[in-house]
Amino acid sequence: MAEIQNFTLNFGPQHPAAHGVLRLVLEMDGEVIQKADPHVGLLHRATEKLAESKPFNHSIGYMDRLDYMSMMCNEHAYVRAIERLLGVTPPLRALYIRTMFDEITRILNHLLWIGSHGLDIGAMTVFLYAFREREDLMDCYEAVSGTRMHATYYRPGGVYRDLPDAMPRYQASRFRGERDVKRRNEARSGTMLDFLRDFTERFPACVDEYESLLTENRIWKQRTVNIGVLTPERALQLGCTGPMLRGSGVEWDLRRKQPYAAYDRVEFDVPVGVNGDCYDRYLCRVEELRQANRIIRQCVDWLAANPGPVMLDDHKVTPPKRSEMKGDMESLIHHFKLFTEGYCVPEGETYAAVEAPKGEFGVWLVSDGANKPYRVKCRAPGFAHLSAMDELVRGHMLADVVAVIGTMDIVFGEIDR
Repeated sequence: MAEIQNFTLNFGPQHPAAHGVLRLVLEMDGEVIQKADPHVGLLHRATEKLAESKPFNHSIGYMDRLDYMSMMCNEHAYVRAIERLLGVTPPLRALYIRTMFDEITRILNHLLWIGSHGLDIGAMTVFLYAFREREDLMDCYEAVSGTRMHATYYRPGGVYRDLPDAMPRYQASRFRGERDVKRRNEARSGTMLDFLRDFTERFPACVDEYESLLTENRIWKQRTVNIGVLTPERALQLGCTGPMLRGSGVEWDLRRKQPYAAYDRVEFDVPVGVNGDCYDRYLCRVEELRQANRIIRQCVDWLAANPGPVMLDDHKVTPPKRSEMKGDMESLIHHFKLFTEGYCVPEGETYAAVEAPKGEFGVWLVSDGANKPYRVKCRAPGFAHLSAMDELVRGHMLADVVAVIGTMDIVFGEIDR
């Protein structure tokens, strides 16, 4: 028998399980990993530098493109940082809308995660199931902002506009008959809040379906139980947040510990794991789907009962209504100045963080009194998680690298920013 030599293997960046352009240089002894060296620098988003070259309110759309599965959560951190420096507080209705859309974003992120993680490990059906529910929530994104992904819906002082009174509806075509269209449009006959209320009623049964496919599945457990174990002490030392930290048994959630928006007004539980392996992190995220659904339902009930403004009335910071802008010269000037030059933010620095689906996403913002930030620094959860890759996969087999990448829920836009 020939001796198996140690060799170096290049994993990615075009590997289908690399979740972007992750490149790992793996040192292996046969099929056992001795060392994993993540190489970043293949994406080069330059988001922070671009944000420093534009007025404050021009960079909200860049935040969507960081973790492009958690769009509105990224906007939320950036917009909160601007609001802190300006010293403004949005109306309560806007805070509830933000809370609701943060949780819609959490469900969108976790649905894509459970689908792609399952696909990486070899379970194809759950991917198709998860995208079925994703479509409904993407329609909500589109209804409020006009776009399915990069919404730019949160603005300093509130949100772009109030929730719409009607949802997009399916049309009959040669692929879809009248009866099918009528069934699909049943939940879309009312307002967006009616649509979301219907969604929250049927979504728990959908989560049960995902669990029936995976949770007790023998192959799934063989691929995830005791794989990538992270102790609570090491998770804290490495700067892990979100499900990566809570899966190790540390109950740390910014929505509970440092409440923002309307999180101190809603009830929810924070799921934590026991063993800190891939399986526990999976269970944490599945329970987060249920808790996010619970928060959305509370927000829907409150928003239905409490109409009101969703944007501050200070036109030095927020644009005037379009109807005013068309008939009033002063409003036209405000509108023009706001969208060309923006506004000057008082000197100072601040750090605003939100509990994004992947962990703590924060924005450190420094202003020198001009209309552009002096410095923008994003604290992306994926970057800290990727630094744990080496010790999580050491001693495991090559196939386990894919399971660990999946459990980290890596999106490269926020890592190589």
